[in-house]
Amino acid sequence: MKTLQLIQQHALNIPMITSWYLSDIGRAQGLQDLFTRQAPQRLKVLREHAIAQSAISSNRIEGVEIDQARIGTIVFGNPAPKDRNEEEIAGYRNALNLIHERGAKLPVSEETILSLHKLSRGEIWDAGQYKDKPVDIIEPLPNGDQRVRFRSVPPSETPVFTRKLVELWDDQIRERNISPLILLAAFNLDFLCIHPFRDGNGRASRLLLLLTCYHVGIEVGRYVSLERLIEDNKERYYETLQLSSQGWHEGKHDPWPYIGFLLFIIKKAFDEFEERAGSIAAPRGEKTALVEAAINQQTDDFGVSDLQDVCPGVGVDLIRKVLKSLKGTGVECLGRGQSARWRKLN
Repeated sequence: MKTLQLIQQHALNIPMITSWYLSDIGRAQGLQDLFTRQAPQRLKVLREHAIAQSAISSNRIEGVEIDQARIGTIVFGNPAPKDRNEEEIAGYRNALNLIHERGAKLPVSEETILSLHKLSRGEIWDAGQYKDKPVDIIEPLPNGDQRVRFRSVPPSETPVFTRKLVELWDDQIRERNISPLILLAAFNLDFLCIHPFRDGNGRASRLLLLLTCYHVGIEVGRYVSLERLIEDNKERYYETLQLSSQGWHEGKHDPWPYIGFLLFIIKKAFDEFEERAGSIAAPRGEKTALVEAAINQQTDDFGVSDLQDVCPGVGVDLIRKVLKSLKGTGVECLGRGQSARWRKLN
């Protein structure tokens, strides 16, 4: 809430590195759109891997693990859970399925936040209910003592803060005065600082990250586990969260370390998606269709290398063959030689 308020007040200046992340992600979105339109069946295996990795990684970050031999059964089946950990992983899987099925049609609302928490906690006694006691972030010290690293919002104020967070999200995602990618990262930081639940706040935040990605047109989390990438960079995750939460209550915090971290995670997901999607064998004729779709998306003069960037796994020879076949009807060549530029005909 405090971060979204700073954005609303135009009190934040975007760092250069954040601008770089935004540019890279914007380019990668074009690749996402191409693959999801041209190769939906080939991406099925990526979807299945992402579901499994997300359910396992998000829970493992919180110390919840199950027998490796049971992962496939719990994630893709519907068996009776053997213990509490299996219940929570199965519940997280159900929350993921809900988000993937409904996407941007699932509203970012107080009701959704409570529902996702309830699912991800395996519907334990206080699942989907706000905390009724203070929940502070405690840091263990080397000498065995502890200190309060961050005091979350008091229980009496938590519902109000959460509703205000959702209200600010709705207002700013509609106004679009700043990149929606920055908004989703700011929303995530504010949610974690509010810390609305007794337990399961981290898992709920990662589900909300996936959901808000859908709302801003980022669907890479369907094919690459954002949770697994966060787990792979867990130390950086906690470090940036600590840096960005200092001074949050007073609105004097620096949100950019954590915002930058989430943008880094999304960029990493796109990088992995490009690598994995490009390596899946394509049926005959599908690569040609992929190149043609890439050409149709061009708005300026382009070269073969530009098409290579958005058609991973497609050879240069095939790209040139497609361009030659469209010459005079769909495109025109603006020069000679291998470095010649091309232009799409209207």
